[in-house]
Amino acid sequence: MTIEFNIYQQKMEKSLDILKRDFQGLRTGRASVSLLEPIGVEAYGSKVPINQVGNISISESRLITVQVWDESLIQSVEKAIRNSDLGLNPMIEGNIIRVPIPELSQERRVEIVKIASKYAEDTRVTIRNIRRDAMDKIKEEEKQKNISKDDSFQFSEKMQKITNDYIERVDTFFQEKEKDILKV
Repeated sequence: MTIEFNIYQQKMEKSLDILKRDFQGLRTGRASVSLLEPIGVEAYGSKVPINQVGNISISESRLITVQVWDESLIQSVEKAIRNSDLGLNPMIEGNIIRVPIPELSQERRVEIVKIASKYAEDTRVTIRNIRRDAMDKIKEEEKQKNISKDDSFQFSEKMQKITNDYIERVDTFFQEKEKDILKV
């Protein structure tokens, strides 16, 4: 019996993907399609991603436009953008919603960095929990005499190295995002 490290690595990779997606939703002071992607819109009796009810595009460096396909959903889309915690003030013009991206104050930038830091820490905790599950599996295999003490030690070392690599990647992503947010 061997420990399947790739399963644990895939779980850690998914955690990183979620972190990247969360970071995309944080404002950096310039327009980005990914800024609106996490927003859910009440449509057709359920909550759907905003990109499933309209076309999101960047018309200027500080302006996002959402062309809503179904006119009956324009108010819902506008409300969803306004109620998101992004601090945006959308304006309706026909079936297009214009979302100007205001200049970020230094105070707001610091708040956004704190949110990014929380996202990064949550991801680190998730990765450590995945490591803990793997370590429990290794101990269980050793206890049942499926692997030797030496193998158990080697597997534990390998799992710790994998975990350290992923934690390092989280830290790198956070540092890049922090630089991006604080850049004026």
